Amino acid sequence: QVRLVESGGGLAQPGGSLRLSCAASGFTFSSYAMNWYRQAPGKERELVAVISSGGSTLNYADSVKGRFTISRDNARNTVYLQMNTLKPEDTAVYYCNVRRRADYWGQGTQVTVSS
Repeated sequence: QVRLVESGGGLAQPGGSLRLSCAASGFTFSSYAMNWYRQAPGKERELVAVISSGGSTLNYADSVKGRFTISRDNARNTVYLQMNTLKPEDTAVYYCNVRRRADYWGQGTQVTVSS
């Protein structure tokens, strides 16, 4: 069935960069929009970025506009989140998501931004 596996999280300095990946399987990847969410302890889950099925439409939360870039490679069934100019408030678990007949989520990858 549907499987989403995130990777690429870790520790970064303020102002640094990380690139997250989400490997997808179990569905026709190129037919679906993909999403990145994040959740910090004690905070509500936040939608970070959205990419349309063909990659032509991109949307971002105001908090990450100009710093993060979502992209996808439909030949590799993978969606990416390039995170630049990281801030401590970006610290969270980042989740890949697809909306099909139901919501599907990966296991999450921890991003910590600290000096």
